[in-house]
Amino acid sequence: MRPRFLSELLVGAAALAAAALLPAPAWAQGNWEITPESEQALARGLDWLARHQGPQGNWESNDLGLVSTGVLAFLAAGHRPGIGRYGENVRRAQDYVLRSAQPSGLLNIAEPRRGMYNHGLSTFMLGQLYGMSPEPRISPVLDRAIKLIAQTQCEDGGWDYIAQRQQQGHDLSLVVMQSLALRSAVDIGLDVPDEVVQQAVKCVREHYTPQGCPRNAPEKVQKQHPGRFTYSKGGGQATLAMAAAGVVCLQEFAQYDTDGWRIEKNIQIVLDEIDKQAKPEVMAREHRTPFDAYTLAYVSQALYQVGGEAWKKGYPRLRDAVVAGQIRDPDHPDRDGMWQASHWVGGRPGELYSTSVACFVLAIPNRYLPILQEGRIDTLRARFGAKP
Repeated sequence: MRPRFLSELLVGAAALAAAALLPAPAWAQGNWEITPESEQALARGLDWLARHQGPQGNWESNDLGLVSTGVLAFLAAGHRPGIGRYGENVRRAQDYVLRSAQPSGLLNIAEPRRGMYNHGLSTFMLGQLYGMSPEPRISPVLDRAIKLIAQTQCEDGGWDYIAQRQQQGHDLSLVVMQSLALRSAVDIGLDVPDEVVQQAVKCVREHYTPQGCPRNAPEKVQKQHPGRFTYSKGGGQATLAMAAAGVVCLQEFAQYDTDGWRIEKNIQIVLDEIDKQAKPEVMAREHRTPFDAYTLAYVSQALYQVGGEAWKKGYPRLRDAVVAGQIRDPDHPDRDGMWQASHWVGGRPGELYSTSVACFVLAIPNRYLPILQEGRIDTLRARFGAKP
């Protein structure tokens, strides 16, 4: 699976590097997307990440998914390897991920049960990194990583946490994470088999659970009832994270024509939860983000990918709640500028995770990441959107 357009990308690498010496343009649409407070919070958060990174570049964690989340925080704010204030931080983290790649292509050095989640997130990060800074060392690692995703896709279109092909995948989060990696690869010209994407999208649809009618009811019946994406195909664990994750996958592969009604029902769930939970005064008092980092990452991406009124309504409330939850404590540099760990991941790795995701959320309006730019959306729609 060699990049179809790799030669074109490399020809322009020198020009890109030269352009990168200057600040890249931001595409924020106004102060309803970015405020002075959100810019200051982002700056403090990135500074905290830089101060606590360490010489290996991994923030004292061998979890490549967490390290890659740290890289994404810097990339989303426009920083690239070796260039600018945080260029060295990005380079160190990038190098840690690259040298941790296994001969099989697997991007995981933690315990095997973290395998494919770490792999998908790290592959997604490398794809975004390559799209912003096409360094030749990244290409073969990405190539093997995408091959591994295709090879380990289960017969039902999903994936297991362990990197092996099985009859059934484990849960929706794994499908969406590999789909993000696949979309990232498509954007930079890697050869991603259409059938892998199509099977993944089909698997996401199978995680949609209607309420008030059978799961196998005709779509015209399901459309008349509430429904949402769930962790398992049987309807188990109807979490906010899964509602948002399903939206992210369908939006990123341009499934609006066939799945617009599913997207609409789930983005409404997201907006309702933001109304209930994204309260700046509570976040400031409790020093936390409105949702755990895992959920926050999917919620923010779902809002952005849907765009329109959902983004305009939901993002400012989400942003202000995230800003309010940042720890401000100049007398204690170890904490000043971070967001505290949530219950899913504790200690310094949890602080890395929460702070990285919060920075990512605040940086989204700049649209630096290739996946946040709309140039390829018509191509994606033509390639994947027409297939039910």
